[in-house]
Amino acid sequence: MRHMGDVLAGNHATWEFESDALVIRFERGIRTPKLFQALGERRIPHEALASVTLVPGKRGTVVLHAVPRRGADPLMEAAGGQLKEGYDPYRLVLPAERETLAEYYRDELRERLGQVGQVGRTAGRAYLSLSGALDGGLGGALDRAPDGSAGGSSAALPDGTAAAAADEPTDGFLVAAPQGPQSFKAYDGKASFDGASKVTFRWFWTGASSEKWKAGDQTFSVRELSGVEWRSPDVFDGYLRLLPRSGEPRSAQVDHDPAAVVFGLGYGPVHESLPFAAAVLAAIRGTGRAAATEPADALPPPPESRDPAGVAERIRHLGELHRAGLVTDEEFAVKKAELLAEL
Repeated sequence: MRHMGDVLAGNHATWEFESDALVIRFERGIRTPKLFQALGERRIPHEALASVTLVPGKRGTVVLHAVPRRGADPLMEAAGGQLKEGYDPYRLVLPAERETLAEYYRDELRERLGQVGQVGRTAGRAYLSLSGALDGGLGGALDRAPDGSAGGSSAALPDGTAAAAADEPTDGFLVAAPQGPQSFKAYDGKASFDGASKVTFRWFWTGASSEKWKAGDQTFSVRELSGVEWRSPDVFDGYLRLLPRSGEPRSAQVDHDPAAVVFGLGYGPVHESLPFAAAVLAAIRGTGRAAATEPADALPPPPESRDPAGVAERIRHLGELHRAGLVTDEEFAVKKAELLAEL
């Protein structure tokens, strides 16, 4: 870049180009996707990026797209390719008349990516420089298909090193996950994360299955989890499920699984449930690395006591299920005793 702090403004976001990172700031407004508003600002280190492309957009626009490396961003890792195009936080939509300026920043950012150690960068620059000279400039060479039309893929070197670098996963997350405590309402319960070590599911009597009511409200330590499974609420059967390290068998039906909350009817929207999933996933990965170096005799944290009012409400709902015939006399007695023991 010519200097640190160059800013390129597009639809719903601005990109600031720092010497070692791309800073994406999302606007707030009724037209801005709610996911972008929830994310606010994100700092993407150059080493977290695989490539940058510039392609034609819709209705007289061009799209500058920073492509993250696999495993670099917990948000994209949790999304698993399910985000709609308009929800992709790495796309910057610009008016077509700003294409020349966008080409400049694309080329400069690609140069920065080369400086942070992509495989074959020296040979790549020599090859691309030659290609640019033959094709009328660097900008015209990088995003052109063999037939001369615009294309969206990153440049491929003769030995394939550019593609190899783009496919190379990171050793760990390089982009920060959403910080702090988070919560959202699913169809059958409320999911809460304390931002560090604990995830809690508290069931709604109006939506939770009898299996979940019998199991009771759930609290999970991130130390006991291996991952998060998020299925977009934009599909019919969306959900968020926590995966245990123990590998215990799970119910095939998520509405019967106490380690999962179900989306639907406006509950669990992308802008709430996906940042939640990303934050939990980042905590799980961080905890997994810390556990590898933790002394074997480290003591677990003391159990958390329940709120007496919450336990009383839980017993009341259990009684309703018992009177409706959904819980047997024995199940009611056992579960009530467990709840009372938590006080």
